[in-house]
Amino acid sequence: MKFSKLFIPTTKETPSDAVLSSHQFLLRAGFINQQGAGLYNYLPLGKMVLEKIRAIVKDELDKAGCNEVQLSFVTPMQLWDKSGRADDMGAEMLRIQDRHQNDFVLSPTNEEAMVELVKNRVKSYKELPVNLYQINTKFRDEARPRYGLLRGREFLMKDGYSFHASKEDMVREFDLMEKTYKKIFTRLGLDFRVVDADSGAIGGTGSKEFHVLANSGEDTILVCGECDYGANIETIFEDEVEVDKLNEQSYEELQEKEVEQKCSCGGKLSFKKGIEVGHIFQLGDRYSSALDAKFQDETGKPKAFEMATFGIGVSRLVASVIEQSHDDDGCIWTKSTTPYMVDVIVSNAKKEPELEAGTKIYEDLNDAGISSILDDRKEKKHTYGFKMGDFKLIGFPYAVVIGKKLSEGLVEFVDRKSGEKIDIKLDEITDYIKGL
Repeated sequence: MKFSKLFIPTTKETPSDAVLSSHQFLLRAGFINQQGAGLYNYLPLGKMVLEKIRAIVKDELDKAGCNEVQLSFVTPMQLWDKSGRADDMGAEMLRIQDRHQNDFVLSPTNEEAMVELVKNRVKSYKELPVNLYQINTKFRDEARPRYGLLRGREFLMKDGYSFHASKEDMVREFDLMEKTYKKIFTRLGLDFRVVDADSGAIGGTGSKEFHVLANSGEDTILVCGECDYGANIETIFEDEVEVDKLNEQSYEELQEKEVEQKCSCGGKLSFKKGIEVGHIFQLGDRYSSALDAKFQDETGKPKAFEMATFGIGVSRLVASVIEQSHDDDGCIWTKSTTPYMVDVIVSNAKKEPELEAGTKIYEDLNDAGISSILDDRKEKKHTYGFKMGDFKLIGFPYAVVIGKKLSEGLVEFVDRKSGEKIDIKLDEITDYIKGL
């Protein structure tokens, strides 16, 4: 794709209500724009990132034997009444009526709807287990939507639900999904931790959260420096006031606090800030019993399904990548999430030799399977400095700059993360990038 053909409305101005780096840079770099409180549109670059994350999530889930479905975004209120959760969700659940005064909700999650889907369709233990998931829009009417995509009202979420004949098999699937989630977040290039968590309004007896480590994270977690143990402080401290105080403290303030207790392995525990991007729950028969969803067990008797549920905040991950990976100049995308791997920058696109060389490199890279964008913009304001500013703001991993040294047969290669710049021969640049 060429810059001149792609809708990328970058700006130097930082919106006054954008506090977090991800919110600022995603708006300024033209990935998203705000339509209302907690409501965001995805522009072309933002949609590319969202789809890349979605594809990785889907790929790993499909490999693990999960089945993708897509449920209606609107759910009958009667299902929530049956489960007893209508009151638990409170004002976060947006209720609507159709023209016949029938009550519905804009789905904040879909345990009830998925149970209703499986009910009377899976009738025997021989048909179990079943793991169904969707990557679909959710809506939660947050009282104070803030922090951009990290706490919006409308968001894209992967929610999965598994059905089993026994608790033992449910735990097996729970463990499999924990491993699968680890693969997903590793492929996304994220530094993350798995922590023990509170099940909250979802219910169940056991749950784990997946946190991207970031100084700006809303949650405070305890992690061990020697093993993979981690826990949300909500599961460690019974005093809610103490929990709130810790969550309100900055990363720097938390680093000054000593944790007296040791991990069971003997390692030192320390406080970290995390952004919750995934949560898995052992539900038992919490929903299947409430909705009278049963199967025939080995003895021929009806039995409620054992269930687990698994969520990933897909749109939240877009912001989480940038909260973990940015600098003062803008975004720094991981290689698996970037819209394009290489930005081929023609310093002066009005100079035919530079434009021809840039176009050739751009075509060679794409032919080699390396996604690239050609900055061929020619307007007066599109100087070398302007184009480099956009490169840094948007955060492509690499840039190839065609400029003054072209007459010597050289182009400049720039690594966005390290800032390293080196001159490479024109006829060697494609092979050099292939080698990376």
